[in-house]
Amino acid sequence: MTGDPMTQMTQTTPVTRMVDLAAETEGLSAFGQDPWWLVMIKAVLIFVLLVLLTLFNIWFERRVVGRMQHRPGPNVHGPFGLLQSLADGVKLALKEDIIPKAADKAVYLVAPVIAVVPAFLAFAVIPFGPVVDVPFSDRQTPLQLTDMPVAVLFILAIASIGIYGIVLGGWSSGSTYSLLGGLRSSAQVISYEVAMGLALVAVFLYAGSMSTSEIVAAQDQLWFGLILIPSFVIYMIAMVGETNRAPFDLPEAEGELVGGFHTEYSSLKFALFFLAEYINMATVSALATTLFLGGWQAPYPLGGPIWQGANEGYWPILWFLGKVIGFIFVFIWLRGTLPRLRYDQFMRFGWKRLIPIALGWIVAVATIRTISLSEGFDRTYLLIAIGVIAVLFVGLFFFGEDNEDSDKGKPSAEALASGQNDEDFDAFSGGYPVPPMPARAEEG
Repeated sequence: MTGDPMTQMTQTTPVTRMVDLAAETEGLSAFGQDPWWLVMIKAVLIFVLLVLLTLFNIWFERRVVGRMQHRPGPNVHGPFGLLQSLADGVKLALKEDIIPKAADKAVYLVAPVIAVVPAFLAFAVIPFGPVVDVPFSDRQTPLQLTDMPVAVLFILAIASIGIYGIVLGGWSSGSTYSLLGGLRSSAQVISYEVAMGLALVAVFLYAGSMSTSEIVAAQDQLWFGLILIPSFVIYMIAMVGETNRAPFDLPEAEGELVGGFHTEYSSLKFALFFLAEYINMATVSALATTLFLGGWQAPYPLGGPIWQGANEGYWPILWFLGKVIGFIFVFIWLRGTLPRLRYDQFMRFGWKRLIPIALGWIVAVATIRTISLSEGFDRTYLLIAIGVIAVLFVGLFFFGEDNEDSDKGKPSAEALASGQNDEDFDAFSGGYPVPPMPARAEEG
């Protein structure tokens, strides 16, 4: 009986399953072992890093936009104007704090806090580096506060909570412009968060995990941003819409809504909204670095044959921050280059372009992964078919909607001038409320 193959398979199957399970959880076994004081130190360091990064990003944005517009930018406060962001913070703290009479005071005060706290919490699962030695002790710890099997979903969930601060801030202000800004932001985040989530599915399929540390480990040979270019592009577009940054800053459109959802805010409460926006920029940039650019791993020529120790110790923090600042430069570049979109164009682009393309790409990636795990199939024809489909999807960008269809419900200029067909006039047929022209009084 001991030589029976079925008996041997039955005896080894549980052991094999245990080994496989241990291999799956090996990447997460380093977490949850730190003492409370080390966890507190990590949390404080992340908080300090984000605050300093925010101060740097404000200065960096002004200097880059100033260079693009051929003007100096901040250059008075401190060397190269580095203390300009600190001066702005002091100015906001000393400004008069005004609460509108029509505001719901409790919600009005809580809304900025709801917006800024999730921005900090999202960094709890972002990996800054590998396992390192803790100075002045004999302990080892990963350069990450914590991790979990669904860490990316945790980031998306936390980021979704932040929108409540914007919506409640706009509603509780008692202002029409603030309310419209909050409603715009909620619709914008819902539509572009769908595209962002779909863009991440391909990463999950290739990494085989939703843990941030394991996704970084899966890119030790090749970054996902190189083999999943459509997902990378969709994510970059969606992250700009998710953070309400130009050219997608419709909730704050000063030409239409004065200042948007924070019109009635001043002093430190406005500073919290300001802080939340810049930390959200860093959050989506850090997530893009983690999922598509190898996380804290050094670029190949540097981390491979040139320098063997580039991915060891505390050096990976430098590579990680360099990639994050690179994404932030893209944010600033877009702001200084592109004009703001019209709101209906912006929403149509998200629902009719990004989401269908993301769905088609997910099907293609899932098909490729399934066939890659099987044998005896020539993938040449599959790649050709995917290329043809990709060309068709790209062609959608060059063919807009028929303008004649949008004008079918509009009466002619002669009918408007004579006051006829007022009952058949659809004010919203063109996408905007356009009242009919008043009829001219008959002579005599």
